[in-house]
Amino acid sequence: MSEHPISTAYIEANGLAFEVDMCGEGEKFALFLHGFPENKFSWRHQLPLLAELGYTAWAPNLRGYGGTSRPKGVAAYRMEHLKADVAGLIDAARTRGIKGPVTLIAHDWGGAIGWAFALSGDRPLERFIVMNLPHPALFLKGLKSWAQIRRSWYIFFFQLPWLPEKLFTARNAEAIAQAFVGMAVTKSRFPESVLAEYRKSALIPGAMTAMINYYRASFRDRSGASALSEPPILETPTLMLWGEEDAALGRELTLGTEKLVKDFTIRYLPQVSHWVQQEAPEAVNAMIRAWIEGRPVPQAGPRGQLLIEAAN
Repeated sequence: MSEHPISTAYIEANGLAFEVDMCGEGEKFALFLHGFPENKFSWRHQLPLLAELGYTAWAPNLRGYGGTSRPKGVAAYRMEHLKADVAGLIDAARTRGIKGPVTLIAHDWGGAIGWAFALSGDRPLERFIVMNLPHPALFLKGLKSWAQIRRSWYIFFFQLPWLPEKLFTARNAEAIAQAFVGMAVTKSRFPESVLAEYRKSALIPGAMTAMINYYRASFRDRSGASALSEPPILETPTLMLWGEEDAALGRELTLGTEKLVKDFTIRYLPQVSHWVQQEAPEAVNAMIRAWIEGRPVPQAGPRGQLLIEAAN
């Protein structure tokens, strides 16, 4: 048994009940935000690490996912509500006596929420770690290129009613399983026992619609686009980890982030897919540990093999 076991509990925040995986009992707080079509299970390798580093670590199923409350309607998944969920979860941790500084750790859609939350300044963050999701201003800029539009075809497909849900849940959610196996470089990281967690989550009645509603709400909401024409400089120290074999998001979307974040560190993982923290957990954890401990963050070679440590 792990020295830092993961337990699950329900936390009331922002008027919803969040199903949360928890690990550790430290004074500092680490909040993990998962992506699509993942869930809290995607952070199984990182929760014990943060516990070991002195944190109380929470990985919630985001609204609509798993056993978390599932509001109806596309508008319930607008970014304003997603940011309020993060603020609510931080406040809930405070009421439980977790008073230390907050580290936000996010991937994919969770990364989009993480960037928006960090830039909003709604709650103070000590650190921000983001994986395979670019700064929103750079993503919007990238969507002007045909190369990125082609990679992002699914965003447009998700605007259709009912058809995406039908296709993703057909044949025991086979399309969900293929989203992981098809994109992964090291496919052995996604055995059927892992895929079963994501199949099961997607097949909960109403869950697939909620999951896709993130994309529908974002596509319809243009309120933040003008503000990103001159985005503020993010003061929060930020670590970006990027699997280079990302079929959905090009590496070029990371270029220029250093101009938008005051204290920025980036590490690329060659021959690692979009599912970076699940496909190369040893390298990802070593990078997180070094960065949090203030040591040089190691570089990665092919398939997440660590190279000698290099200065930032």
